[in-house]
Amino acid sequence: MTTDTTVLDGLDFPAPALAVADDVADLLFREARTIASFTDQPVTDEELAAVYDLVKWGPTAINTTPLRLLVVRTPEARERLAKHVNDGNRDRVLAAPVTLIVASDPGFHEHMPFLAPHMAALGEALHPQTETREQMARMNTLIQFGYLIVGLRAAGLDAGPMAGLDTDGVDAEFFADNGWKSQLIINVGHRDGVGTTYPRGQRLSYDQVSLTV
Repeated sequence: MTTDTTVLDGLDFPAPALAVADDVADLLFREARTIASFTDQPVTDEELAAVYDLVKWGPTAINTTPLRLLVVRTPEARERLAKHVNDGNRDRVLAAPVTLIVASDPGFHEHMPFLAPHMAALGEALHPQTETREQMARMNTLIQFGYLIVGLRAAGLDAGPMAGLDTDGVDAEFFADNGWKSQLIINVGHRDGVGTTYPRGQRLSYDQVSLTV
């Protein structure tokens, strides 16, 4: 296997042989950035549905797939969300074409007969185990959150994922009727210029983050 080097914004990126072409790897990872500034170009429901229909195939424990999405699009809904977001991110939420509230569903066990028929009995056993279900839902939603960012990029959209929100306040504002638990938010749109004022950050090398036993 040969290894070439791709140079991007003054940074060297090792480019070993991958199962996807370099332009795909660039789109999904090497050239993708966390975007803070978007154009006015709309994000359609069809685009978001296509993204979900792709990322839903990413693995989760026992196929629980607890990720839930609230698409915040209208000015009124945006104002309702912004009041629960930290000051540094509030204007970004108000300006983005669409913001996704990424939530977990502790009631995922109700779908186990459909999602994992061979584990339907586990769904029944989890019914009284509220804390266990919430932990499972949170962990697997965070896994799906990563898939979602890559899926948005695959659809030609740009993403600005953020924490820094009052999740209890968001839950009371938007999820009082269904019990979903907000985790994070993602501003979605098309980048304005480079979409960020920060230079591309370095990353640790494989040798720095791995051990072999």
